[in-house]
Amino acid sequence: MSCFIPDESAISLKVISRMVEEGRVNGRVVIHNGIISSIEEKASHGNVSGVRGLRELRESCERKGIEITYMGEPSVEDLNHAIRELASSQRGSIVTCNPVMASVSEALGLDVILEPPSKSIEIEGAFRDGVMSLHLKEGLPARVKRGQPGNWFFESISESQMSREELELLVADIMTKTYERLGEDAFIEEDKPGATIIQLGDFRIVITRQPFSDGIEITVTRPVLKKKIDDYNLPPAVVRRLEEQAEGIIVAGPPGMGKSTFAQALAEHYSALGKVVKTIESPRDLDVPAEVTQYSKKAAQKGELHDVLLLSRPDYTIFDEMRTDEDFRLFIDLRFAGVGMVGVMHGTNPIDAIRRVANKIDVGVLPSIVDTLIFMDNGKIAAIHTLEMEVKVPVGLKREDLARPVVLMKNLFTGKAEYELYVFGRNTFIVPIRGRQEESEDRRELFFNQILSRHLDEYDLEISGGTVHIKIPRNDYRTYTRKCQNRILKLARRSGLEVEAVTYDQDS
Repeated sequence: MSCFIPDESAISLKVISRMVEEGRVNGRVVIHNGIISSIEEKASHGNVSGVRGLRELRESCERKGIEITYMGEPSVEDLNHAIRELASSQRGSIVTCNPVMASVSEALGLDVILEPPSKSIEIEGAFRDGVMSLHLKEGLPARVKRGQPGNWFFESISESQMSREELELLVADIMTKTYERLGEDAFIEEDKPGATIIQLGDFRIVITRQPFSDGIEITVTRPVLKKKIDDYNLPPAVVRRLEEQAEGIIVAGPPGMGKSTFAQALAEHYSALGKVVKTIESPRDLDVPAEVTQYSKKAAQKGELHDVLLLSRPDYTIFDEMRTDEDFRLFIDLRFAGVGMVGVMHGTNPIDAIRRVANKIDVGVLPSIVDTLIFMDNGKIAAIHTLEMEVKVPVGLKREDLARPVVLMKNLFTGKAEYELYVFGRNTFIVPIRGRQEESEDRRELFFNQILSRHLDEYDLEISGGTVHIKIPRNDYRTYTRKCQNRILKLARRSGLEVEAVTYDQDS
């Protein structure tokens, strides 16, 4: 009499019960007791697919007159090994949906039936017409996020709600494809009882279930946009800075605004320049050239990434993305060691992003850690700031003896400082100065105009580059020197400005 020995996947996904209904099982079914223990443990955490599959198998066997036997110890360390031993002793055929289980069993000379589960939805087919991601959850219709970073919307692609059974079948199909392509273009980033993260070709797949989430949820994302540095239309000065000066770069912005897309373009650009580039990712989903080695933060032991990167000394390391204190410590430590770093992080505005780094180090060394901040919005570069150190009296303080090291956060496009970071007492202050500078310049210009307008009917005044530029009609220059010049020079000295007065002919 033929003997069929299903593993847990064949039971939970109802493959063996389907075979019984189709008349393909014509002997007896032997179930290892370790499977019963595993199904029971998972059911206690909310995963009842195994219980349902076991019930359906029993009912199908009763209808078809198929005998079910339970054998083996309920507690085993390696369930798949125990099932193979049972198949060997009973001279039966293993029924499985797991390609790894099938290939190992076949290598040992056992008879195997690899039966794929039925699919509830075709993932590849959902990604068309600008779909960024697929969102599946039990009790909700299938939905997609359509559009591009910074410009997208949710859309339902089915009218019926997804059932737990449909999602379990899809999970099984995903795992089957993943195991078939392991080591080629697929890997399992994380596999815990409540969460599984998979990279399958271009797809990043996150599967959660109880107790981690309130039900089964599958999120599938795929890059819909790949850019090169040239696509961002950066001024030559910015490109030169990225290539020659910037070694501590932060790429910040709100979620879904193109941070990782830009970091990916930067990694490819550095690699094309002959730089040694590596990435730290969690999960590994950047689409980078083969020359760029991708490291998994989740797969690394504590301190392992630090040691590997220090020993291999890449020219640049792309850290996508930094969330925890440990991430920031690794970024900071590698910068101190001379490794060029590009860190991707969330931030609602540029100063919020830099504050997260400044809170973890002495402000005085901040420019040595971060010298360039790139802020992304709607898939574009919204702002680029540089960080420089200068000893000066901070904005808002008056006395010269309060001069101290101040970090100036300058807009790279305008060259103007927009924030000052400094320590006063035990506190770190981050002070916006752009508005104060403009206000101060407006007030100074007003004072100069008040002096000149009392005595001159016509003149031109401009304050730029630390100099007050005054143009006076030639016929009025004597009036200027007698009634305005001394007051203008005193006001300029108090403001730290030089004065340049020139004449012009009114007829010219």
